Amino acid sequence: MTIFRRKLYNEMLRWKETRNGKTALLIKGARRVGKSTLVEEFARNEYESYILVDFSHSSKRVDALFEDMMNLDLFFFQLQNIYNVKLIERKSAIIFDEVQLQPLARQAIKHLVKDGRYDYIETGSLLSIKKKIQNIVLPSEENKLTLNPMDFDEFLWAIGDNVTPDFLRESFEKKRAVGDAVNRKWLRDLRLYMLIGGMPQAVETYLNTNNLQDVDRTKRDIIQLYVDDFYRIDSTGRASQLFSAIPGQLANNAGRYQVSSVIENQDAARVSSVVADMTDSMVVNLSYHASDPNVGFGMTKDLNYYKMFLADTGLFVTLAFKDKSYTENVVYNRLLSDKLEANLGYVYENLVAQMLKASGRELYYYTFKTGSGKHNYEIDFLLSNGKKIVPVEVKSSGYKSHKSIDEFCKKYSSRIGDRVLLYTKDYQKDGETICLPIYYTPYL
Repeated sequence: MTIFRRKLYNEMLRWKETRNGKTALLIKGARRVGKSTLVEEFARNEYESYILVDFSHSSKRVDALFEDMMNLDLFFFQLQNIYNVKLIERKSAIIFDEVQLQPLARQAIKHLVKDGRYDYIETGSLLSIKKKIQNIVLPSEENKLTLNPMDFDEFLWAIGDNVTPDFLRESFEKKRAVGDAVNRKWLRDLRLYMLIGGMPQAVETYLNTNNLQDVDRTKRDIIQLYVDDFYRIDSTGRASQLFSAIPGQLANNAGRYQVSSVIENQDAARVSSVVADMTDSMVVNLSYHASDPNVGFGMTKDLNYYKMFLADTGLFVTLAFKDKSYTENVVYNRLLSDKLEANLGYVYENLVAQMLKASGRELYYYTFKTGSGKHNYEIDFLLSNGKKIVPVEVKSSGYKSHKSIDEFCKKYSSRIGDRVLLYTKDYQKDGETICLPIYYTPYL
């Protein structure tokens, strides 16, 4: 298996150096984002020895160890003998992989951390962890970090480009145009990232085969895994239906996810618990409507008024056309040749949502009536910057019309900081609106 460079590694290293065994580390994230691979690589590099306890196929003998934690000397002695690994005090780590499958192990963290002999790293999906906490005492001695699908920088590193990420940030900070040739090259790389996505298996398939049809098959397997997971958390099939309908809902360009158009006799309120579970799975990202857009969007968000995106745009592309074979999948050719039609612009919107989420932003948007009341204006994303808000509009082309931003800024003039249009051309200013290539999204 290919080991990819991930940004979270540095945050894990910071935890190790600053906490020095005073807390465990829990790495959470969707399935197949590379949690297990990252954690084992970290333990291999940063400790003299480690034990990996994978609860997805642990033996009954291992599971039985956690039923009695009174004698930790005996616990460590047995664990080392089972795995044939010698642990060295303060120089070894114990990994609890898929810890949600053994709640007693997570409960034991409190006592293991207090003992202080070794470092402890756990992995699991947030949804599965929440479903497995009944009747156990949750440890407070945990630091939690989230592993997202590979971002654009990580994708570039994976395909052997260690230069562009630094140039991207430097160019953004200097607010300068890079020229048509460089812009075309960076956008071509971005479109390739949109097609392949940031799931490590999909990226590895591309590197091994250089064949997008093989990549598509890998992504279909991951999507099927998620669909199966959603059936497990909701046997009625509502979660799977809502998940599968995400591309269609965004393509309809409605002001919010229309639950009733996907599931008969259901609305957002009735499926709220299902949507909460979907969000906890970290397979989807929700963008909430801010009813009174101002700094502190969370205070006015409507939990039943939202848009739903996939956490990985590569999976989004495949899900959008999963009813067709690869050879019929026009979006691949159109994206690669930069001939994406306007009605496929929602692919870019999903990408921007993914990038913002990966950079630590929560997602909000805003809709409001035109002067005549016959149509709606929409601000695709709302960001905060100090005491001001930053409206962001996404275009899938180089066309720099921004009527929605203009009207929004008139309506809330005292609240506005920068105003940003994300599109596919080079950096420029159009009046007070800053027009940025979409690849600059993570730096907003």
